[in-house]
Amino acid sequence: MRISTEEKGSLVVRYQAGESVAEICADTGVPRSTFYTWIKPYTVTMTDSGHAVSQQAFIKMKQKLQKLEQKIEILQKVNCTVSAPLQEKLQELAKLHGQYSVHALCEALCVSRGTFYNHIFRRKEVTAYDKRRVEMKEHIQAAFDESQQRFGANKIAAVLAERGVRTSPKYVAELMREMGLQSVSIYSKRDYQKSERLAKKQNMLQWQFKVDDPNRVWVSDITCFKVNGKYLYVCVILDLFSRKVVAHRVSPKNSTYLVTSTFRQAYQNRNKPQQLMFHSDQGPQYTSNTFRKLLRMNKVVQSFSKSGRPHDNAVAESFFASMKREEIYRTQYHSEHQFMRSVDTYIEFYNTKRPHSTLNYKTPDGFELLHAQKRERTG
Repeated sequence: MRISTEEKGSLVVRYQAGESVAEICADTGVPRSTFYTWIKPYTVTMTDSGHAVSQQAFIKMKQKLQKLEQKIEILQKVNCTVSAPLQEKLQELAKLHGQYSVHALCEALCVSRGTFYNHIFRRKEVTAYDKRRVEMKEHIQAAFDESQQRFGANKIAAVLAERGVRTSPKYVAELMREMGLQSVSIYSKRDYQKSERLAKKQNMLQWQFKVDDPNRVWVSDITCFKVNGKYLYVCVILDLFSRKVVAHRVSPKNSTYLVTSTFRQAYQNRNKPQQLMFHSDQGPQYTSNTFRKLLRMNKVVQSFSKSGRPHDNAVAESFFASMKREEIYRTQYHSEHQFMRSVDTYIEFYNTKRPHSTLNYKTPDGFELLHAQKRERTG
């Protein structure tokens, strides 16, 4: 059995996502000894000097470099040095307050944050109103940075509300304009291909996009991205209750195996749920005998969008639109492995940190946790 480099990379991604070597080898027929040789190149990263470091160490080095670059940027803007008198440093840092986080400013000139806050709030010309605006800008900057400049006023207001900071989207928008903060607004490109639509199948979902419990309805879709002249296919499965991505796969082939492996991952991750409906378009991967047999074996009801009606699968379509706008089209990818890591990172962000208006501005994970707590209280 010949396996291409791209397919090897896809299997390694499954391993990195938490799937065991035994499961992967049983699913693909690859000997364990062979698979371990594939994993090894992915466990280290080569630096420009030719030294090998672990991925974790490489990420830490990259984060440290970003902090140093920001520190240099701050030092270039202030008109004093680290050895300058404290009051002089405080005055210079106050000029940059709101442009950088307080932590970054204070670290650059070796000033304690408590001292800096006292300087800001004890100035006679600063009113209670001014203090609130200064504090709110700090909260906004932190939330904006954590979202990697993805969130607008509505989502930032929701994040702050979760943290106990009372405000409104209108007020957040006003302060964001003052701070020069603008969320990502790149329109989705059309350099991708949709899976082929086949014969009509029954739509059991009937546009009922709101369900009362997790693991009642899953929706799925496949989309394609071009990386270095090659197409990579991304398959996702979302729980309609919380909009959470419960499984995803990236593959160089838009095959039935892509869909079946993604479903198996979701089915295991969600503890083999019963009374489940699976909704998708009529792509050949979803209508294949192999996949339909897999669903029947697990007593899963299958539902299809009507041919040529992408809005029948609006939730999955919406997820891909967000991922393209907020992550994929903001990045220049130099390798397929970099693209796969980017998809993994965004989905983790989407599930754990991105509020949804349909969930009352809760994150998917937060919405499921709240539901579980309610069920526990009601017995």
